[in-house]
Amino acid sequence: MKPMPWLHPGKKHMNPNRNIHQRHQTVTDSGYIPELPRLSRPTHRRSFCSVILLVFFLLRAGAAFASHGASIDGVLKYPPGFTAFAYTAATAKKGGHLYLHALGSFDKMNPFTLRGAAPEGLESLVFETLAAPSLDEPFAQYGLIASDIAVAPDRLSVTFTINPRARFSDGSPLTPADVKYSFDTLKSGEAHPFYRIYLRDIMDAEIIPPDKVVFHFSRVNRELHLLVGQIPIFSEKFYQQHDFDSANLTPPLGSGPYMVEKVSEGKAITYRRNPDYWGRDLPCRKNQFNFDRITYRYYKDQIVSLEAFKAGEFDFMPINISKQWVRDVRGKNFDSGELARAEFPHHNNQGMQCFVMNERRPLFTDRRVRRAIALAFDFNWTNSALFFGQYRPSSSFFNNSDLAATGLPSPAELKLLQPFRDKLPPEVFTIPPTPITTVPPHSRRGNLLMARNLLRRVGWRVKNGQLEKDGRVFAFDILLVSPSFERVMGPFVKNLARLGIRAAYRTVDPSLYTRRVQNFDYDMVVTVFGQSQSPGNEQRNYFHSSSRDRKGSRNLIGLADPVVDAMVEKVINAATTAELKTACRALDRVLWYGYHVVPNWYIDHHRIAYRDIFGRPRQLPTYYSPEQLLMTWWYDPATRN
Repeated sequence: MKPMPWLHPGKKHMNPNRNIHQRHQTVTDSGYIPELPRLSRPTHRRSFCSVILLVFFLLRAGAAFASHGASIDGVLKYPPGFTAFAYTAATAKKGGHLYLHALGSFDKMNPFTLRGAAPEGLESLVFETLAAPSLDEPFAQYGLIASDIAVAPDRLSVTFTINPRARFSDGSPLTPADVKYSFDTLKSGEAHPFYRIYLRDIMDAEIIPPDKVVFHFSRVNRELHLLVGQIPIFSEKFYQQHDFDSANLTPPLGSGPYMVEKVSEGKAITYRRNPDYWGRDLPCRKNQFNFDRITYRYYKDQIVSLEAFKAGEFDFMPINISKQWVRDVRGKNFDSGELARAEFPHHNNQGMQCFVMNERRPLFTDRRVRRAIALAFDFNWTNSALFFGQYRPSSSFFNNSDLAATGLPSPAELKLLQPFRDKLPPEVFTIPPTPITTVPPHSRRGNLLMARNLLRRVGWRVKNGQLEKDGRVFAFDILLVSPSFERVMGPFVKNLARLGIRAAYRTVDPSLYTRRVQNFDYDMVVTVFGQSQSPGNEQRNYFHSSSRDRKGSRNLIGLADPVVDAMVEKVINAATTAELKTACRALDRVLWYGYHVVPNWYIDHHRIAYRDIFGRPRQLPTYYSPEQLLMTWWYDPATRN
């Protein structure tokens, strides 16, 4: 769940526009995918007596479950009373104006609704959650708005004690009523439909005066208390005066370290650090968010923005296009030391970047057809000729993690898969997931011959130079949002043409792209199924039949497969880390051999160019996005790294 304009693959994300294991989401060598503008169950009420008994039980029997933080396995790296995260620096200074870039545009000030696009930074800088993630643990959170987290002994509820110091940026107190309002709003029709899926097993929020909120669960699930910790908290009073779902540019009221200072619609936004920020000395906030102002300037695409960076228009730029990294992140400003470039290693679960075939289209309903299309993509040539050999081929929906399926299914995996054996391809049980290759003895010609034979079995034949079946021509469109990906699609389309397939690619405006993807109006798109170190409820939004027809969901494939549904539920309801690994690997095999996507590539480090004006901590986080890393840096032009 779970790469801030980049999804953070190491943590869960409440914002559907991220993913989040990405935001827009990072797509290597394409520039970006724009943000998809951002779940209602009857309220379950306990009797007054039940509440009294619950509170008594939590206070008496559940004391051992109360903590300053929470994790997926009950283990926390940082003890009570810790002062700061290890990947921050006590020497960090406050000050300076940080300039960043974003792509596309924005037209609203609420990142948690479906309509429109919100500006970069708004969710992470202005809004806060009950708990804050640690970037050097797989899935752990520490109290932010909540000063204490108490999981019930039966694990069917969690109680958050609200920090009495918590304030919105106008100085008004943040109360349990605001917390309940935020939860109820996210599960209503006003918020992005994603939340009704993501939070569906959290039944209700109940205020226990004077300072507690209890969240009740419909089932035992080891990550539900952590999902609650991610809920962004809104001011009930503010949204009583402003329509939550309004697509306007009224700056929102949040409790975070920054406030909106200046807006130029679709072009730029500036945030000012709140000098009275209530949480600045909390351990999970100390030594972070060090810049007095942060301005995002918007550009048409990654190519234009790189030239703007080199011209001094902004200070920090993750590079997702290999050609730019090898050839273009060069010049006199780099030679002089004014600009710097570095690779920052990470251990993020890289998920799956791929070309998605929309299986809502009849053309892509047959697995053999999808396999044939995938055989036409030559990763090895693409990596060598276009990417300077920088990438690894994707072989999993959980690349760069131990959740990826390897070898043949283990006995534990077989226990999950065997009940569906008659519904699964034989390869699930007999062949390890293996990327398509043209490395000898394999070849592009050999792969295309296999593709042709698969298409013939389905009834497709080449007539007059084009593939036809029952009088229908095999033709589809590829929807792009960045022109930099056209150089990847050109050779792919030529290979498809050798099979008689008439494919065409088209780059469209980000706002149009967003609308079409939200409405599943495409044949093929490029995307990333971002993953965290501990996948869970977000898998429903990616692959479960319940999200297939929900506009704005991340089920871009159009999956409605009962076997996939069963594996997704196994992932969500895994009780131990071992069970989670088994379930993810089983899901991985089922997805891989469904041939739902054309796998792309991944990389295990961030490529970042930046103006050499920053001080940096000595220690890197373990699981992080580029912007999360940047929020631990500070303005110090005298520093040279």
